[in-house]
Amino acid sequence: MKLENLRIIVDDREQKSGIPNLLKSVGLNVEMKTLPIGDYIVAPETVIERKSIRDLLASVFDGRLFDQCSRLKENFEHPIILMEGNVDEIEEITDNPLIFYGALSTVVIDFKIPVIPTPSASHTAKLLVSMCSRKDIPKGPFLKKIKKSSDLEKQQLTTLCSLPGVGGKFAVRMLEKFGTPLRVFTATTSELSKVEGLGEARAKKIKKVLETKNKLLKKTNQKTLHD
Repeated sequence: MKLENLRIIVDDREQKSGIPNLLKSVGLNVEMKTLPIGDYIVAPETVIERKSIRDLLASVFDGRLFDQCSRLKENFEHPIILMEGNVDEIEEITDNPLIFYGALSTVVIDFKIPVIPTPSASHTAKLLVSMCSRKDIPKGPFLKKIKKSSDLEKQQLTTLCSLPGVGGKFAVRMLEKFGTPLRVFTATTSELSKVEGLGEARAKKIKKVLETKNKLLKKTNQKTLHD
């Protein structure tokens, strides 16, 4: 199959990565669009969200990652997260790599979205070319109407998925048991541990995250007292 016969839809914000130019240089038919979800569409139901190691870590800690996963799964049959860069950077960026790997585990196991690592932009381009070259790619429009993400229940599930050890499955069970995210946050360790499969150890971690005073708040309070 000739590369010029293959097409890929690329989010125009990816231009600065240099990857679209790499794809064009090997003859791929690149169509630049403003995509509401994902960065590359290589088939009608296959979308790729490309993240550098630093951006992936940032999205874990600010809660964006699970929201993006929810939208990817809601709108595409085969979403993929592409993790680009040197994984050794993880040790340099965060003191607790386990939180990062825990989030990746949630993505793979609960959301069932594969995570593929690539060391650089040139390798990312090669992977994208190979995905576009698959013989079993179905015919049909690559672009489709994206469902809006204003659904209240989905926002509630995403909020609960930001808790340690909580993926989509546990978030649903929590809402079924407590009714609202606020009720989950105010539940006791004992009440949380009774969520099917959650257990006491995970319940304690959740309560620790919710109840531990933030260092930033302490500094602000001390400053106020001194003033």
